Amino acid sequence: MPYTTLVRKTSLYLDDEQAERLARLSRAEGRPQAEIIREAIAEYRPPASGDRNFELAGCVAGPGDSIADLDVDELMRGFGE
Repeated sequence: MPYTTLVRKTSLYLDDEQAERLARLSRAEGRPQAEIIREAIAEYRPPASGDRNFELAGCVAGPGDSIADLDVDELMRGFGE
């Protein structure tokens, strides 16, 4: 396989189930295991982090409502505890 970029050899440890799955994929697709691993890494996207505004999520009743209309004491309840 010709590479258009410099590649680096590496090793990784797989448990039996992962190794067997990789071997099955390789046979079924007729591709080398290394190619499948490279593709998986290229397609990997880390899980999205949680809503940074999670404390305010759901505080307003619906569209058009504003957090400015909420009671300040209610908003501050539990703050700093």
